[in-house]
Amino acid sequence: MTRDPDDATPAENLPSRIDIGSSLVNRARGGLRVSDDETENKDAFLEHSASTHELFSHLFDGFDNPVDTLYDCLSALSVNKEVKVAREPDGRLYGPAIFRIHYEGHEYVPHVNHVGLDDKLFNYEVSRFTHQFAGLICIQNSTHEGSSPQAVIDRCVWSPEVHSHLSNGTYYEYAAQNKIEQQQIEVQPGDFYLFNSGCIHRVAPVEGNTPRTVLATFIGYSEDDDEIFVWA
Repeated sequence: MTRDPDDATPAENLPSRIDIGSSLVNRARGGLRVSDDETENKDAFLEHSASTHELFSHLFDGFDNPVDTLYDCLSALSVNKEVKVAREPDGRLYGPAIFRIHYEGHEYVPHVNHVGLDDKLFNYEVSRFTHQFAGLICIQNSTHEGSSPQAVIDRCVWSPEVHSHLSNGTYYEYAAQNKIEQQQIEVQPGDFYLFNSGCIHRVAPVEGNTPRTVLATFIGYSEDDDEIFVWA
């Protein structure tokens, strides 16, 4: 399910990130899509999500369930709203969360995560929400002694202009010219952190042989909606 970071196999022949769970964007838009047909991709994603629910139903036997802990944290933060696993109107569930294991060199360049604004997955029920957040639990940090932030978040939300700079690789220049503020997040194992994933954010490359591991979710929220949907 994972790889040995001390494996002598050349790094370029090994994945720099391993996911345990069902990623909506990867299966709807990314390299894990099954075809160019959106309905087929949606059915495949929801089928894979069902297998994730089955795996997670026994994966934590004998241990505290970190997925339950994450949902409990979100419920405690919610006021007069019901936190639940995202689902389609026919009742089919999305994956509840995803483990992401990052090996040396893996990084996230400046980007946003928003199914409506950026990914434009309007055929999925989660696109109904105005706001999208990322909620994560740090499972393990890399052992590198230098600064290895979980994320750097800019005070800059998605817009067509910002999107063009992200696509063209000129966002750093844009941010400098516009004096965009940023906040660095550094956490320890067991910490839960939440941020607006519609803001531009990035994660520096992992350094050292110990993988950085998180339990990650996305959260859909609208002021006038009684439900908060959570997915991976």
